[in-house]
Amino acid sequence: MKEKQLNLFELGGEYDIYSLINDEFLPEEYHEIEYKSGKDGFPKEFWKTYSAFANTNSGIIVIGVKEKRGVFSIEGLTDEQISKYKKHFWDNCNNPNTVSVNLLSNEDIKVVEIKSKKLLAIRVPFAHRTQKPVFLTRNPLGNTYKRNHEGDYRCTDDEVKRMLADAVAELKRDNLLLENFTIEDLDPVSIRQFRQLFSSTKPGHAWLSLEDKELLKKIGAYRINRKTKQEGITLAGLLMFGKEDSIREQEALPDYFPDFRERLSMDEKVRWTDRIYPDGTWECNLLQFYLKVWPKLSSTLPKPFHLEKDERIDETPAHVALREAFVNSLVHTDYSLSGNIIIELDTEKFVFSNPGTLLVSLEQYYAGGVSECRNPALQKMFMLIGRAEKAGSGADKIISGWQASHWRRPYLEIENQPDRVKLTLPMFNVLPEQVHNELNTIFGDLSHFTPEELVALSFSLIEGSTSNHRLQYALNMHSSDITKMLKKICVDGYLEAENYGRWTTYKIKPKLASLDTNLATSGRKVDTSGGKVASFDRKVDTSSSKVASLRDRNLATSGRKVATSKKRADNQGDGGEKVATSERKVATLQDSKVATLAELPQRMSVKKMENIIMRICKDNYVKKEELAELLNRSENYIRNKILPRMLKDGKLEKKYPFTLNHPEQAYKTTEEYAEKL
Repeated sequence: MKEKQLNLFELGGEYDIYSLINDEFLPEEYHEIEYKSGKDGFPKEFWKTYSAFANTNSGIIVIGVKEKRGVFSIEGLTDEQISKYKKHFWDNCNNPNTVSVNLLSNEDIKVVEIKSKKLLAIRVPFAHRTQKPVFLTRNPLGNTYKRNHEGDYRCTDDEVKRMLADAVAELKRDNLLLENFTIEDLDPVSIRQFRQLFSSTKPGHAWLSLEDKELLKKIGAYRINRKTKQEGITLAGLLMFGKEDSIREQEALPDYFPDFRERLSMDEKVRWTDRIYPDGTWECNLLQFYLKVWPKLSSTLPKPFHLEKDERIDETPAHVALREAFVNSLVHTDYSLSGNIIIELDTEKFVFSNPGTLLVSLEQYYAGGVSECRNPALQKMFMLIGRAEKAGSGADKIISGWQASHWRRPYLEIENQPDRVKLTLPMFNVLPEQVHNELNTIFGDLSHFTPEELVALSFSLIEGSTSNHRLQYALNMHSSDITKMLKKICVDGYLEAENYGRWTTYKIKPKLASLDTNLATSGRKVDTSGGKVASFDRKVDTSSSKVASLRDRNLATSGRKVATSKKRADNQGDGGEKVATSERKVATLQDSKVATLAELPQRMSVKKMENIIMRICKDNYVKKEELAELLNRSENYIRNKILPRMLKDGKLEKKYPFTLNHPEQAYKTTEEYAEKL
């Protein structure tokens, strides 16, 4: 009888394997898991995955499970196979003709049992930078592997050479002495500004009395080769103080291009509201880039007034975290690569992206205390002016400082081909009030959800989808528990899973996401004093049937408000005066909207158009499609020309402010402007 194929999602997700292996074997949160069939012998592709995990970010290889297109068959292994495979592994792991280094100990191999079948699980740790590249045979070129979303891939020769360069016992990449470059290639204004910052941070320091050349020697910007007697500026000195033309010479860093991008406009056609990049108007060394960009970044954070020893303290832990993230992107960049340093600021987050690889594992990064800096001279310079933290404390400062503001936890992403590290600092709470309201609109009463489930739902709403890996950055839960939670939400009918397998994502079910407020809250009892809302006459002579439809919807909503007011009046003994007032407002609103839209001219000023829209949206949220029909204008014109401006001016507010391209997005006049109408 053919064995039934089991989808591990049905068992609680692929990470059910994790729950079968005790926490001592799997202490880290950032493992990836790979399944190999052992039916026909020790897996041939095992060593490629071993190399890929060691060079990328740890992982578990499970032998005895067949995977094909996200469907898993648990084949299992016999005791004889397990014994044979263990011996085969140890024999080859210590053979340089098979793999360059043995990273494992006896504790890294474990036999686990699932569905009464035994599996062999092998944990491959992240290799220290001095051990990389981890490669097959005796030649790293062509035999080194890394991991990406598709699986294992063979590294290019350039990738291998960069790993070999990073493997040097003491990293001093920026200590390189540049031939044919002199102090004349440095910007004297930048050197003077550095002195001023140094003096304000460390007044009275002995180095402040030195001449420029001697000071540059002390901080690592200038050095003398004792063997060859050659002297000159270093790569760090050129980066920190150099003139733009000198930095971007072919013999130095021709691809150097630090780039700050600010995107704060609601108008989709406005690409950047501000941008700072090498445009020939300033000396684009790192010091000048920092001095230009930092005020832009820090100004977005609140600065509460605080006195400490009679001195005003303007910085909060969030400022310290933000500055550390900014400086980290500058001092950890691999300047031998062609990619840009990109600093992005938008209404919801900061993003720091730089070329290079992470020199420690993700686990070590989040734990803090371990420092591996690619450019220690640059780091020293920023520390001397009080712009960087001591070695090993940077990640701690970033995470703790950000969480002190109750914002979502910062998260780091590692990209390959090309190598790039990207740190995101979100600027909103895990569950802001607006998102809570939107979830309430979609799902109704939220009291039956756990806090962790609400976080998962909010991520799905805000970002369009979520995953086990994504939620590990926000929840203090083991990955297996996260998958069980996601499965439960799917079974309950609130989320749906896509791409079963390693890259499963979870989205809010479309039928739920498109529900109207009234449908989403069905099941809640609403007392309308008579059980029915009064119906209104729909036979109004207008130039557009759409006007009547909108009027009916507005009147129906107003009718519910009137009925509710009537109930409150009866309960509180306030009489019918307030009810009568509400009814008069309904009638007035109906007449004004119908009259306005019926007499709408083909050409009008933008100001008049905005006034009409504010009257339409005064009491209810209205979609852009409805506005376009009512105003006899194209939807593109309303969406691109009118709505962004009104949102920016504070005249309108969104029904779903935290969700991009929400299918039921609608707009309502803000209270401030509604009062003026």
